[in-house]
Amino acid sequence: MAHYAEVIDGIVHRVVVVSNNVTTIDGIEDEQRGIDLLDGILPTSGEWTQTSYNGSFRYNYAGIGSIYNSDADAFHSPEPSEGNWTLDTETWLWVEVE
Repeated sequence: MAHYAEVIDGIVHRVVVVSNNVTTIDGIEDEQRGIDLLDGILPTSGEWTQTSYNGSFRYNYAGIGSIYNSDADAFHSPEPSEGNWTLDTETWLWVEVE
């Protein structure tokens, strides 16, 4: 199954699943096929970006409220509210600074 994040102004609003029957042709997955399907079903939605459940691309799985950095093509969580944090741009994970 392919997972797609709806991104509006850089924030993930929902994540949906699209069948591999839609996204795969001759054993090769094509992200655009899922985007086209979702744009057809939900024409007033935000932009759709595929996310990897196991983090094999775009660094992290997108969840509701996650941030999508289009320049880096990376998903990451919002900054934690407690403590002093910095975003590691090699992993796109927050690291607590002592």
